[in-house]
Amino acid sequence: MAVQELTKRTHKVAVMNAVHDLPVLVARDMGFFKDEGLDIEFVSTPGMAQVTTSHTVKFDTVFDRPLDSVYNDGGIDQYRMCEWGIMKRAVEADTSGLRRRKIVALGASMSKFAIVVDTGSKIYEPEMLKDKLISVTPNNGSHFTMLKMVEGFLEPEHVKTTNAGSMAKRIEAMKRGEVAAVVLMEPWISVAQKEGLRILIESHSTRSEAASDEIDGPTLAAMFRAQARAVELIEKDPTPFVHYLIAETGGRLEAKDFQTWRLLHAAPQPYTRERWEDTYNWTVKWNMTVPGATYENTVDNRAWK
Repeated sequence: MAVQELTKRTHKVAVMNAVHDLPVLVARDMGFFKDEGLDIEFVSTPGMAQVTTSHTVKFDTVFDRPLDSVYNDGGIDQYRMCEWGIMKRAVEADTSGLRRRKIVALGASMSKFAIVVDTGSKIYEPEMLKDKLISVTPNNGSHFTMLKMVEGFLEPEHVKTTNAGSMAKRIEAMKRGEVAAVVLMEPWISVAQKEGLRILIESHSTRSEAASDEIDGPTLAAMFRAQARAVELIEKDPTPFVHYLIAETGGRLEAKDFQTWRLLHAAPQPYTRERWEDTYNWTVKWNMTVPGATYENTVDNRAWK
């Protein structure tokens, strides 16, 4: 594969929340993408982990959110989110006539999410969340992972969700008594732990990688090799890289307070038919996406072809 084939076009790659994008950030700053001969423009979009985030999101649409809007307008070619969120976007963009994207890999970051209640809450385990408001980011990782965590405790009709904004804002809403619980990801789980909030349950949640048709298989393969090199460094010792996450808290967390044991990464992998069937059927079951999609029109493992 000639380097010239990979550098004919500048590819625009999104970076958002550090917990989801840490291998990309490390690969970018360590020069691993350049080592692969890639010409990449990194496009920063606001995420719910960033204390500076001011935008709000709705339950009934995903395509008007900052990252999605930029992608639909051609300002981004490749990005990653929780695998259910990518599933929803890949399926519904196709049915809505929006710019197409396909699932091109199981991603590198197994981001940690936790359901958290206030210090003095009378809620001590997930079953006590019956009919209680839980703040999530609608149709994104905190929403889907929360459902995965509580479906063994609660029937669907007793799971009540709302949106109270960014991680910082939803903690404030909980302390005001507006919601009973919040779903947080790192670095905000570490913030919650430092500030004495109660963690009820937590789980890792895998990313998926999405890409437009403009990025070919060899280019994606090179991107994923660069991420895999970054994963090796992070898994060996994550401490040199926690500054990416600490910066999102606006001074509420120091490096010594960050719980590095919650970070988990692996090299990007092909997205298998079995995983697609399990994930898609679960997403449809919870009425999170539309029925009728197929593996063939949603997934393209061209990086491994």
